[in-house]
Amino acid sequence: MTATKMQTAATVVGALFLVVGILGFIPGITSDYDTMKFAGHESEAKLLGIFQVSILHNIVHLLFGVAGLALARAWSTARAYLIGGGVIYALLWLYGLFIDKHHDANFIPLNTADDWLHFVLAVAMIGLGVLLSREARDLGRTTGRDTGRHTGH
Repeated sequence: MTATKMQTAATVVGALFLVVGILGFIPGITSDYDTMKFAGHESEAKLLGIFQVSILHNIVHLLFGVAGLALARAWSTARAYLIGGGVIYALLWLYGLFIDKHHDANFIPLNTADDWLHFVLAVAMIGLGVLLSREARDLGRTTGRDTGRHTGH
């Protein structure tokens, strides 16, 4: 069976998160690698010299990538991954905006570059999930039956 655009988008996003998670563990690609902590704002390691990371942060990226690849197997779960993941990243963006970057509450850790990347991810993922939802209506038309993938339109 051919993958839908929604499934392809979830696969690509999931694969990107896997790559980012792996790159976060590679010295050189991650600067100040020797300062990396499991969690907490004390980790000074930075992916590409920009995005503050920790072991926990990298593991979360890996898990998010695996989830994307697994959920991309079906249209509805791919959509849930994109929109739900986008909501998670929107909340993470807000969290990063309001916490003190030098406080223990910054356990992930996050810096300003991470915050704005999370905003872009939220917009992109939710946008893909919503825009590609039109595909369900088109799939129903081409197969001549209701796909069960209602978009609320």
